[in-house]
Amino acid sequence: MDRVRIDDVENDVQPAAVMRKLTEPLGLTDVAINYYELESGDSFAFAYHSHEVQEEVFCVLSGTATFETGAGPVEVGADEIVRFGREEFQRGWNYGDERVRAFAIGAPLEYGTQPKLRYCPDCDAETEGELDRIEDAEGEEVVVAHCVECDTETGRWHRGSMDGEVS
Repeated sequence: MDRVRIDDVENDVQPAAVMRKLTEPLGLTDVAINYYELESGDSFAFAYHSHEVQEEVFCVLSGTATFETGAGPVEVGADEIVRFGREEFQRGWNYGDERVRAFAIGAPLEYGTQPKLRYCPDCDAETEGELDRIEDAEGEEVVVAHCVECDTETGRWHRGSMDGEVS
């Protein structure tokens, strides 16, 4: 048995106020699990994306998450669970005022290819994006998204709360 206190796990750089990766601390080998807290305007992911190999399940504990999907937006409220199959595009957001608390569970633990679609203002289109983890001028870790077509930066995130919608 492995037991972990969620608040003891380091907060990761994500477009969410809180994202704690629980897979390694729990010693998991076949499933991934992450804990999230989304403030208004926050997202579970850096982009509208899918996983070639992995299915994802989101269990919303409080608040309402809205998932953008190929079939349109899907709201998932407290005490509800939603599943996304392999290669099914989605991106979850908190469009409400109440903080969203949720677990994301993915299996198998491998991801395969992960297409990430983001809006690029220079291309004026949704394009494939890439993510890089870098250090900013203050030595803090940030994640930067850029368009693979023209290399325009399409997003930048740091650890913890960010003002406004995270894009």
